[in-house]
Amino acid sequence: MTQGGTNLPRVGGYNQAVILDAIRTAGQVSRVELAPLTGLTSQTVSNVVRRLLAAGLITESGHAPSSGGKRRTLLSPRADGAFAVGVQLDPDAAVIVVVDLAGEVLASRRVKLVHPGEPADVVARVAAAAQRLTARTRVDPARLLGTGIATPGPIDGTAGDVVLPPNFPGWGRVPLLKMFGAATGMPVAMDNDATAAAIGERWIGGRARAGSFLFVYLGTGIGAGIVLNNTVLHGDSSNAGEFGHMAVEPGHRVCHCGGTNCLGPYVSPSAVLADLRERHGRSVAERLGLALADASVHADWKLLCRAARRGDPAACDVIRIAAARIGQAARGAVALLDVDRVVLGGEALRGIEAIMCEEVEAAVNTTSVARAIRRVSVERSVIGEAVGAVGAASLVLHGTYAPGWRMLTQPSP
Repeated sequence: MTQGGTNLPRVGGYNQAVILDAIRTAGQVSRVELAPLTGLTSQTVSNVVRRLLAAGLITESGHAPSSGGKRRTLLSPRADGAFAVGVQLDPDAAVIVVVDLAGEVLASRRVKLVHPGEPADVVARVAAAAQRLTARTRVDPARLLGTGIATPGPIDGTAGDVVLPPNFPGWGRVPLLKMFGAATGMPVAMDNDATAAAIGERWIGGRARAGSFLFVYLGTGIGAGIVLNNTVLHGDSSNAGEFGHMAVEPGHRVCHCGGTNCLGPYVSPSAVLADLRERHGRSVAERLGLALADASVHADWKLLCRAARRGDPAACDVIRIAAARIGQAARGAVALLDVDRVVLGGEALRGIEAIMCEEVEAAVNTTSVARAIRRVSVERSVIGEAVGAVGAASLVLHGTYAPGWRMLTQPSP
């Protein structure tokens, strides 16, 4: 369902966002159809569409089939209407993308982070790489809206700080938003990686992601983004979706939060690699070519996922156990949120999507309290493994052009 607009005065910016979001979600839609979709009068729709056309954010893209009268002109988003840079931060690398208004990745780059313990060095290297990437794509600087940062949490959303992220040793309270703003010289938006991924999925997914869903994000760790009735939930401290702290039983591994029954220490890539060694022995790890060292987690995980995709019994065993645990946690979240869709994404899912979807689907549908009413669908991300970086770029696009009630209370610039 598209979020409704309002016909009151002084809300032109909000109504523009409502109509642009409706056009983006529909893909192609006529002015006549926009009025019932948005709850706006035909006159308001006509005025707003005129402004969006003049701003170069939408275009007239053809005509609907004639039903006996004048053929209706169809409206579509204009891909080159706006651009944004997205940065996904992980301990070993940063993924940088340049994205247009339609969500297409125009260019991407992966930057190895040799010294992730130094925030200033990370920001300087990533900002310089992002500037080179945007120069290479030759996008119109006037339509480059800013840079989005998807970072592991916890975050202080009000201050724009990252606070003691567990996979970045030595980071305390880091004013990442201000640091990237100074380094790039452009507006910067920031959110935790799982929420950013969910925003990207909603922004890019159109009709396929309209409504509500739980987004489970697997990277260096695991998190979740929550979308209810097209609204992204952030929580009071901007840290909603700490999926890695869902409880598992029995628990004995110590989480970075101090607990011993959190999901994260059982399903992260490093944890699954440790399970392989414990359950199947080092000889199996050596057969698969795994180094099983702290510095080789990223490379080892890729090898393990490839082995699972080939059907290697040991690799499939440990990944399936982790997937079943994720499924049980997803079952609880689905029951709490009453959503009918779970979306799986993140770079660490590459090659194991089928196993993960199968286990999560079994968990949420065989024991779901709402299974008599409707089936919960479990789907892969429409964006793919770059969902974190694309989601980061979508923070800028979504924040500028998506309808939100904050726009009604903030003064006009």
